[in-house]
Amino acid sequence: MTTHHSGADAAKLERLILNSPVLDPIIRQWSRVSLPDCWLAAGAIAQTVWNDFFGHAPHYGISDIDLVYFDAADLSEDGEAKQVERIRREFSCPGLKIDVKNEARVHLWYAQKFGREIPPYISTQHAITTFPTTATAIGVQPAGAELLISAPFGLSDLLGTIVRPNKTQITRDIYEAKIARWQLLWPDLNIIEWATEKG
Repeated sequence: MTTHHSGADAAKLERLILNSPVLDPIIRQWSRVSLPDCWLAAGAIAQTVWNDFFGHAPHYGISDIDLVYFDAADLSEDGEAKQVERIRREFSCPGLKIDVKNEARVHLWYAQKFGREIPPYISTQHAITTFPTTATAIGVQPAGAELLISAPFGLSDLLGTIVRPNKTQITRDIYEAKIARWQLLWPDLNIIEWATEKG
């Protein structure tokens, strides 16, 4: 399930991430993350792209940074909580919350939160394929001097400021709650309505 993107789009995304005062400090100190199959993922990446595109400050609209990992050897809530606490101690991000989630245990609580059961994920990249929009179904991690990019739907929606529902798992309510917030902050996003997208 590795999706290592290369070419002009990948180079542009890498440049935006490495120039970001929000994301680059975490990438530069990745060894301190020290979590299995871990990716910097989702909203903060998309919002970094949008801020560059629309001319906003790098921190604008970004409320949290998502680190997602996969540890099937420890499915406990306590184990995940300890990693959250450790990562937040390791990285100082004033005004931002770092969210740390073990994707190996999502199926244990998903039904209670969202009303229906899902099968267990098999990897972090598998989890990324279910993220709510094609633009935020994105993860990066350092690989030597480069960034490895996991983008199961490609990079064109992300770099084109298109927000399209990924109907693999989410409901219409979840999608519409997300886009309502995003439209307030980035009103010129090209929002694809739930009803018009196949899936």
